[in-house]
Order: sequence, then C-alpha cells, then structure tokens
Amino acid sequence: MDVKRYFRGPVMWIVLAVLAVVVLMQVVGSSGGYKTVDTGQVVQAIDKNQVDQVKLTTGDEQMIKVDLKDGQKVGDSDKIQASYIGSQGSDLAATLQQKYEAGDIDKGYTVSPSKQSPFLSVLLSLLPFVLIVVVFLFLMNQMQGGGSRVMNFGKSKAKLITKDTPKTTFSDVAGSDEAVEELHEIKEFLQEPAKFQAVGAKIPKGVLLYGPPGTGKTLLARAVAGEAGVPFYSISGSDFVEMFVGVGASRVRDLFEQAKANAPAIVFVDEIDAVGRHRGAGLGGGHDEREQTLNQLLVEMDGFDVKGGVILIAATNRPDILDPALLRPGRFDRQIAVDRPDMQGRLEILKVHQKGKPVAPDVDLSAVARRTPGFTGADLSNVLNEAALLTARSDKKLIDNHMLDEAIDRVVAGPQKRTRIMSDKEKKITAYHEGGHALVAAASPNSDPVHKITILSRGRALGYTMVLPDEDKYSTTRNEMLDQLAYMLGGRAAEELVFHDPTTGAANDIEKATATARAMVTQYGMTERLGAIKFGGDNTEPFLGREMAHQRDYSEEVAALVDEEVKKLIETAHNEAWEILVENRDVLDNLVLALLEKETLGKEEIAEIFAPLTKRPARPAWTGSS
Repeated sequence: MDVKRYFRGPVMWIVLAVLAVVVLMQVVGSSGGYKTVDTGQVVQAIDKNQVDQVKLTTGDEQMIKVDLKDGQKVGDSDKIQASYIGSQGSDLAATLQQKYEAGDIDKGYTVSPSKQSPFLSVLLSLLPFVLIVVVFLFLMNQMQGGGSRVMNFGKSKAKLITKDTPKTTFSDVAGSDEAVEELHEIKEFLQEPAKFQAVGAKIPKGVLLYGPPGTGKTLLARAVAGEAGVPFYSISGSDFVEMFVGVGASRVRDLFEQAKANAPAIVFVDEIDAVGRHRGAGLGGGHDEREQTLNQLLVEMDGFDVKGGVILIAATNRPDILDPALLRPGRFDRQIAVDRPDMQGRLEILKVHQKGKPVAPDVDLSAVARRTPGFTGADLSNVLNEAALLTARSDKKLIDNHMLDEAIDRVVAGPQKRTRIMSDKEKKITAYHEGGHALVAAASPNSDPVHKITILSRGRALGYTMVLPDEDKYSTTRNEMLDQLAYMLGGRAAEELVFHDPTTGAANDIEKATATARAMVTQYGMTERLGAIKFGGDNTEPFLGREMAHQRDYSEEVAALVDEEVKKLIETAHNEAWEILVENRDVLDNLVLALLEKETLGKEEIAEIFAPLTKRPARPAWTGSS
C-alpha cells in the first residue's frame, strides 16, 4: 500500500475535516466540569437552599447549571447540570426569583438564551457544500488516474517506451519468419526514409497484425521499435473510449500529436477491434462515442505527413469485424497474418524461451515441438515455465524430459487431480474407455499415431488419450475425418462391449463426434445424398474458434436429410469402432492391464502392446455425390 499517496489523497482530508468539526463541537459544547444529573435533583437542591449560583439557559439548549454551596454535593460533585422541557422554563425562572429575593441564592442567578459560536454556525452551514465539492474532486481524480489531471479527459493514456527501455529485437522473435521479414522493411523505413522516397516509394502508414491470441503480435511490434530505436507509444483500443462524449476523439488527436512531435515514432494500438468495429454494427446502430473515436482515427491515419516518420501498428484477433475504411490501402497498407507456428517454428520458439533455464543434456526440444501441434508461442512459453516450476518444486537442478511431459499435460488438460481418488471399478471403466480410443485410432488406416494414454485424472477428465500427427497438417481428408469419428466413439463402444452399460464419461466424445459429422454434412459436402453444398450461414470468430450464431437457409425437408446423414455417419463410425474392438479384444485387454499397472503409457510402450494389432482395411474409393 502506498501510504504517502493515501495521506495525500482527498479521502484523508475528508476524514480530517469531519474529525475537526466533531472535536470543535465537543469543545464548544463542553460541559465545563458540570456533572449531568436528573432534573429532579437540581430542583430538590434549589428547594433545600443548597445552591450558590444558577445559570438558566433557554431557547434550543434548555439547560440549567447549578453551583452548590460549600460543603454541599450531589454525588461526588459540587457542580451539577440538567436539561428541562420547554414548559418548565417559566416555573424555574419564577422559583429562582423567589429564592433570590429571599436571600437563599448567595451569588444570584442568570437567565439567558442559548448562543452558538458564529464560526461554528458558518462552518456547519458550509460543511455540506464542502463535502460535495471534495467528493466530486475525488471521483474526478480517480477517473483520470490521479495527479493533477482532474479535468484532463482528452489526454492520451499511451505509454511511451523510449530508447532507454530494455530492447526487444527480432532475435527475440521466433516462429514468425514471414511476419519478421515484412516488418524488417518497417525498420528500414524508419531508419532510412530518404532511400525509399528517392525512388518515389511511399512509406506505409499502417501495419495490421492479425492472428490467434498468443502468437506474438505485441512482441513483433515491440521488436520493430527496438530495432528501429525510435519512441514507441503503446495503448489499448479500450483506453480511447470513456463515458464522456468526445473523450475518445480527443485522445486520438493527442496521441498522434505526441507521436508527430517525437517522429520518427511508432504508435501501437493493441486490440484495435475495441474501437475499430464496423460502424453501424452496434445495438443502436447510430452515432455513438466509439464511432466518433473511429472517425477521428481514420482522419489521423489519412492525414499523416508521409515524411514525418510516424507508423501505426495495430493488433487484433478479429480482423473480420473491422471497418472496411480502416483496412483500405492508405491507412493499413500492410496486413500481416501472425499464425500458429509450424513444427520448425515451435522448435525455434522453444530455443528462445529455453535461454536462462537449465535443461538436461538428453532433452530433445524437437520431440517437444512434435508433441505440441497447434500450440502458440504463449503456450510454448508456458510449457517451459511450468517445467521450470515443477523442477524447482521437486528440488532438482535440471529440467528433464519427465518435467517437460508433465508440463505439456498440464497445459493441455490441466493439473493432475491427486485428491480425486477413483475406485477400482471406475479405474477399470476409465482404462477400457481410454483403451478403446487408442486401439481404434491405432487400427484405423488414416488416423494419427497414439502418443500417450493415461488414466490419471486431470481437469474435468478422468483420463485422456493423446493422438497427434507426426508432422503439421493444414487440411483433412474425408477418410481421415471418418477415422476421427471412429476413434472418438471408441471409448463408448468399449464400455458397451465390456460392461454392457455405457457411462456419462463419453458425453464430450459424443458432442465432438456430432459436431464433426454435422460439419462434414453441412460445410464440407462429404455425403453422397446432399453433395457439395453448404447448408446454413454462420457467423464465426476465425481465430477464437467460437460460433456466435447459426442461420438456417434450407427447408424442413433438407433439415431432415441433414439429420439423417449425420445420424448415418455416427452409426457407421460406431459400428467400425465396435468391429475393431471385437476383432482385437485380446489386445484391448492387455492394454488395460498395462494401464491399471502403470496408469500412464508412452509411445514406445503403446507400440509394443499394439504389435499384434489387426489393421482395418482401407475404405472403398469415394466417387462423390450421386
């Protein structure tokens, strides 16, 4: 906690002001040494002629204070006070007058209205207004991030990374060779603009980096700034827009004014889709604050002084929703895809992140790269970091293959659930389920190799089977998809074959198999009855892998045919899995025995068990739709 900042903040001043008022009121309204007693005790003392002096206060206060004669006390005090109700005031005054005239009150008495300090009166009247002003200033201070920028809404929130900041260079980037090659030219533009202007070339005004999350888009932008050695302004797309109208546009103007003043410079906008969405796509469809910000951004990009050396680099994983005016040449002249790395790219990324980590000599990073298809740079960095953490936790000095295997499993399926203790029956069911997956995959002619089987619980899964290709694949054949359907249903088929009572453990397998079969029918045209026609329009996120909406553009009759074809594919795949398991039941039993003994089997152990496996013959050639 920042104690100095806390004491400088307005909250402390508010607390101090309230305390000061309370203390002041306490001092002003102090009893002055008088003991508060019942009104009856005061009246009784007056009647018994025990009083020396009396002060009667009327008005709002309605208090009577009595100084007793020498030797007289009420309790342990010779000064007492009591409050009274309004109707008693005149009676008390009359009684005091009579006693005074009779000589029973030696020093007399006084009757006076209550008086309030003028200072206290003014303070109390102004206090609500002061508190309102202080609270307002505090809220403004919080909204603007502190400091003296209370009403400075329009200033840019961009962070400036100068030449003195530790550099990120292209040597820190791996697995994106094409993107690095494209961005090398940006570095040259910033360092030697005259070279390009001499031949009439225009320096690109903007570069859009797009691709899945974790592929290194921000890292690439930092590398450009580090290589070129120029000021680098970094800001998120969401930092432009606030609740106040006009703030976003003002911040855009201020950002580019700063960049031009320090040119050559790079402006990097991360997650530009937060401000660059297609105009008119919101629920209101109209002129909102985000659209004003986008309009100002369009103006600033098109109004660049091409000799100023200011280049905008933006990153997004949703290029499909960006406004077309933002993507046209003259604004984002270059659009660079930063995709998931291939196997060689993964190896290079692992080598980069291996620096500073003690890795055992027998560790083969190329084997790790083969085991991690589809991993992004962030995933691979996480794998090595998890392996380092596991090594330290085990009090070891070197990261070995076992730690890397465990780290990959943690990234893929989550940490092992050591507290989830399964009964022998559940272990056996899980072993046959995972064994069914593995055996069907190994027996299918177009399936990828089985790399690992485990019945150790991880995440929400009771076990899992790792089926991975030996090399990167960018397309999938119909026969490969049919084999995928078969081994997805292999676990369910094994439960039915062995126990004659399927479990809920196959729910996720059924979900994935149904989705794959429906995609084969409606998207890929892989059925004879319906042919090469795409059914249904969908709105998907290409890099996030999530379907937002599905629009049906076909009749009820076609929908029934689609359902029939999906069901046919699922039934055929289930029958194939069943036949494979029946034909290789002895291999399945041996696999389960090994799993129950060791709990986890590697590629070599699996290959040894599957040596007598009977492979399924290839399917007849597909001649297309009829």
